Amino acid sequence: MINSLTETEKQRGVTTFSTGNHGLAVAFAAKQLGIRAVVCVSTRVPKAKLDAIVRMGAELEVYGDGQDDAEQRCYDLQLKHGLTIIPPFDHPAIISGQGTSALEILEELPTVTGVIAGLSGGGLLSGIGLTMKHSDPTIKVVGVSMEIGAAMHASLAVGKTVEVQEHPTLADSLLGGIGVNNQYTFPLVKSYVDESVLVPEQSIAKGMAFLYEQHRIIVEGAAAIGVGALLDGFIAPPGDTSVIILSGNNVDLDAHLDAIKPYVNAFDK
Repeated sequence: MINSLTETEKQRGVTTFSTGNHGLAVAFAAKQLGIRAVVCVSTRVPKAKLDAIVRMGAELEVYGDGQDDAEQRCYDLQLKHGLTIIPPFDHPAIISGQGTSALEILEELPTVTGVIAGLSGGGLLSGIGLTMKHSDPTIKVVGVSMEIGAAMHASLAVGKTVEVQEHPTLADSLLGGIGVNNQYTFPLVKSYVDESVLVPEQSIAKGMAFLYEQHRIIVEGAAAIGVGALLDGFIAPPGDTSVIILSGNNVDLDAHLDAIKPYVNAFDK
């Protein structure tokens, strides 16, 4: 999306609001193109993610207690400086980009029967769901979210977009609203995601521990949430050939260690 901006837009720069990972991606893309990037985050975004964004060369704006506040700061910057907003999920270009992960899955695993991934604003699962269902409508798509503060899950439950309060969670990348005027991801998730499941914090931690102990993979809570859901039986494997999306390892190592400590050696029994 950034590469498609006009030269005038590139000269002015871009801004985005994020729980961390999208902001890091925008910072990376802007750095490659040599343009200004301002990433707006709330006070809930962990320091490790803030540091990574700054190291990538972006300007950081910490504003408010949740992603909705950070989003508002984005619009303020757009008005004040003419920056172009790069939305984190509710935009066709973002959804299309996320959907390429489904194309990779289909290419490497043509027999796939189901995909499990974290569900937040819906950009990732909109792209995956749309691609998978158009390839084979029988492929099951499952979204997993933390128990408290899951805006998309709450919206699906009542059939319209709703606002939720954010709370501390290991899956901090899944925090944030979906926008009361959501145009794309809510209807796409509603149409193409078969199941939305809430997962408790201890299961998220267990997923992080399992991936580290059994596979030597360090991931953040939002990436491990699908594994935790399977381990504790909150979801069943969607068919014989299932894929879990591990969506990020942008986590502070001390926080990772604290999360997995209760489950050290638990999987060898």
